[in-house]
Amino acid sequence: MDQGLPNQQGLRWREFFVETFIRVMGFSTIAFVLLIFLFLLQGGLPAFAQVSWDNLLGTRWYPTFDLFGLLPLLLGSLLVTLLAVLIALPLGVATAVFVHEVAPSWARELLKPMIEVLAGIPSVVLGFLGIALIAPLIRRVLHVPTGLTAFSGALLLAYMSLPTIISVAEDALDAVPKSYRDAGLAMGATQWQTIWRVVVPAARSGIITAVMLGMGRAIGETMAVMMVTGNAARMPLTWDSLFRPVRTMTATIAAEMGEVAQGSLHYQVLFAIGIVLFLLTFLINLTAALTVFKKRRRGGLR
Repeated sequence: MDQGLPNQQGLRWREFFVETFIRVMGFSTIAFVLLIFLFLLQGGLPAFAQVSWDNLLGTRWYPTFDLFGLLPLLLGSLLVTLLAVLIALPLGVATAVFVHEVAPSWARELLKPMIEVLAGIPSVVLGFLGIALIAPLIRRVLHVPTGLTAFSGALLLAYMSLPTIISVAEDALDAVPKSYRDAGLAMGATQWQTIWRVVVPAARSGIITAVMLGMGRAIGETMAVMMVTGNAARMPLTWDSLFRPVRTMTATIAAEMGEVAQGSLHYQVLFAIGIVLFLLTFLINLTAALTVFKKRRRGGLR
């Protein structure tokens, strides 16, 4: 008994230290995000006070002439991101369905690590690939003046979003109970009918989460987009804007932050763009988190 009490007390102390360490790490992650946001606010809020809203919501981005219209940058980012999601969504979901529902076990064990490896390719390498192969191909096939267009950037972003969409969608399919599949097959449905009419609809919320996370991955990408979209701050309001140069918010920050004087108005406006980008990414990730939370809550109520 005397030996058991010290051992039990030592175990309690170890559990206390481990629990405390985990709590500190969890709260520190939240604190880091808040500090980043406060840093952006400190650098970007003066821009909203010094630049008129008519200027900030304008259609011309010429910092040399104190024209800081953010609409071309915002619309350019949204155009490239949404087009990338439209390209990556069917490919990602179809790949996830194949890996989890159709492929044999040996192929599944081979494909899953390969998909994870795709996420580790540096974006600058993909940018070189876009400049060397994709841009010239688009210019020759579509007969456009330049291959550095929104469509080129969307193709690269779709490729970069695929690992995230495939992995999360595959996890959502894995969470669907096996009884759903057995019930569909027992009612006379074929394997493909069971997949597309039972399994995929049951994993809909997880697939939506995958799309949201892929969109967050795409909208925050910098190097690849800056290298292949042409970096022309123009309003993409026509159908042919897909095959013309555009400029995104991330590319603007990366291209101009190193050339402006610290503390200048241009410097502060770049921080203001960072605030807008941070809020957009936060809203996208929050929507994905709420979707997962509602799904778990409904599952718990059932």
